[in-house]
Amino acid sequence: MKIGQIDFGGNLILAPMAGVTDLGFREVCSLHGADATVSEMLSARAMMHNPKKTEFMVESSPAERIKIGQIFGHEPDVMALACQNPLLKHYDIIDINMGCPAPKIVKNGEGSALMKDMKRAEEIIKACVKASKVPVSVKFRLGYDGDISCDFGRMCEESGASFVTLHARTTGQGYSGHADYEAIARLKSALSIPVIGNGDVVDEESYSRMLSTGVDGVMIGRGAQGRPWIFDELKGKPFNGDKFEVVKRHVEVLRQHYDEAWLTLYLRKHFLWYASGYEGATKTRLALATSPSVDESLKILQELMLK
Repeated sequence: MKIGQIDFGGNLILAPMAGVTDLGFREVCSLHGADATVSEMLSARAMMHNPKKTEFMVESSPAERIKIGQIFGHEPDVMALACQNPLLKHYDIIDINMGCPAPKIVKNGEGSALMKDMKRAEEIIKACVKASKVPVSVKFRLGYDGDISCDFGRMCEESGASFVTLHARTTGQGYSGHADYEAIARLKSALSIPVIGNGDVVDEESYSRMLSTGVDGVMIGRGAQGRPWIFDELKGKPFNGDKFEVVKRHVEVLRQHYDEAWLTLYLRKHFLWYASGYEGATKTRLALATSPSVDESLKILQELMLK
């Protein structure tokens, strides 16, 4: 897949996930086949008034090939300033989040709430495209209540977006039900710019079904949780290495930036995902959920993974 002069070298992208796609996770996903990665959501207003809060969130790893920084907000001028913020200077693409269904985001008129206000969404995209020195993309959902994805996608294209990503669920669905691959196919047919499909890709079968929509790229979120090697697997390269070493790499990157007390709590969800699918994982998951330290959690995972 190519966006202008940017050659992805493949079609697999790690989706942005708040509280999940940290620097360490993006690194191990990149080392195991992700052609591009997206940062966690970055508040445009926070970047302007409290840059310290987002400094670490915008750091990247040398392993990341194509780096996409995702911003969110509801004010065109503030979003435009975010596109020019030095914090994003090392990113190859800027993505605008118009798909997050989280109540705290939606209630501020941000994320997927913008699908209810197409005029404001258009103003934001045009302002960002004008301000940015790199390509601008938009990630959105089917709609807030119903499917308006083709109309919304056309607006994004006409406003200057270089490509769009569709998570084929409505805001009301959240992450429940099934992604509508037929809607993704309709959007691809309706637009001239590249379309990235997002939703429910967790294995070769679902990956094949997503590709059958005609999309230019595939974005994977929850399917990568605890399985950063899924990208290699989808490229026909089964992972035969030491999975525990991947976990250790993830942790080592984060240890360079955070204290142990914070990491002990933060990493629990990642450790629980890494433990999934193993025999006897139920007992292990309980131990991980109550583990008093990162080192203790790593010891528990090592015993599970090396059985």
